[in-house]
Amino acid sequence: MPTRAALVFALLLPASAAAQQAAAQPSPTPPPAASDPAAPVAPAEDKRVFGVLPNYRTAESAVPFAPITPKQKMTIAAKDSFDWPLFLTGAAFAGLYQIEDQNPSFGEGLKGYAKRYGTAYGDQMIGNMMTEGLWPILLKEDPRYFRLGTGTVPRRLWYAATRIFVTRTDAGGTRFNFSEVIGNSVATAISNAYYPDTRDVRDNVEKLAIQLGTDSFSQVAKEFWPDIKRKLFHRGRSGQDGPQQ
Repeated sequence: MPTRAALVFALLLPASAAAQQAAAQPSPTPPPAASDPAAPVAPAEDKRVFGVLPNYRTAESAVPFAPITPKQKMTIAAKDSFDWPLFLTGAAFAGLYQIEDQNPSFGEGLKGYAKRYGTAYGDQMIGNMMTEGLWPILLKEDPRYFRLGTGTVPRRLWYAATRIFVTRTDAGGTRFNFSEVIGNSVATAISNAYYPDTRDVRDNVEKLAIQLGTDSFSQVAKEFWPDIKRKLFHRGRSGQDGPQQ
């Protein structure tokens, strides 16, 4: 568990540091709006965070809320479950589990890694389908992450990291994120069918914590990615617009 916790922290720290630098930079002045300037407009959705992580369920808090249909919830869940970066995530967790020799009955070498890869991918896929599709439909909750986009870095970091416990309902209100917690708990219970050596209470609590921690990190990345992207692209354009000889 300490090794995996260190991995999540190692992933989160660079994103937070980059976000703090990006948020400190003044935003470029937007052009005058052609229509009502007071009406917030949803920006074009970026399908990749850091060019890799799936970003199919991010919405802007400033835009008036509109619920999504059950079909849209299942579409979001399917895209997040079968998009190619999830296979890379499964490979990373499988490598970590191989190093830790988790579930020794899987064995070592390529055969052991293949089994760990399949189960690690299964954890992510089942968790996504449960937390973004099935349970949000049953409980009438919205699986999207509503990006704050403004405010101090600590406030936005806290907001993003804690959305695994707070969600919006289809009616537009807020409440405890039952879909996230119940969905990942069910996914953890299902995983006992294919994890022969990690089926006790402690193991299940650890697996649930990994699922929640991964989702929390994902939302922090989604919160700050537009700031980081703007800083990187602004720096690139500044270099290109330098003095000409």
